[in-house]
Amino acid sequence: MNMSRVCEVCGRGTATGNSRSHSNIASRRKFQINLQTKKTDGKKVKICTKCMKTESK
Repeated sequence: MNMSRVCEVCGRGTATGNSRSHSNIASRRKFQINLQTKKTDGKKVKICTKCMKTESK
C-alpha cells in the first residue's frame, strides 16, 4: 500500500468506489482523504483533518 496517502494518527487511507454517469454506467474512482502536514512535538506528521478536528476537542 502507498504510505504517502495515509494518516499517521488513525491509519485511514484512500477508499475506492464508483463514479456514476448520467446513464448510470460505473467507472472506478478513488476517494482521497484530506491530509495536512502538521508539526507535532518537533516533527512533521501527515494527519487527516478528521483527526485534527478530534484533537482540538
